Amino acid sequence: MKNETGNGIGIAGTIFLIFLTLKLAKVGTVANWSWLWVTSPIWIPVCLIFVIAFIVAFTTAFIKTFRK
Repeated sequence: MKNETGNGIGIAGTIFLIFLTLKLAKVGTVANWSWLWVTSPIWIPVCLIFVIAFIVAFTTAFIKTFRK
């Protein structure tokens, strides 16, 4: 059996590299995008993780408070 691990750059990294290349080459509508949106494939998943963690923590605290 082959032991495989997912150590690649992933879908977000691939999309970021595509956006970065298009922005730097000034190709298409991506050339007019803000750098905020060009880098969004990197920071949006991180923000989603923080939002989900906050919701889980808030829900847990809410349940513990009203369980007593």
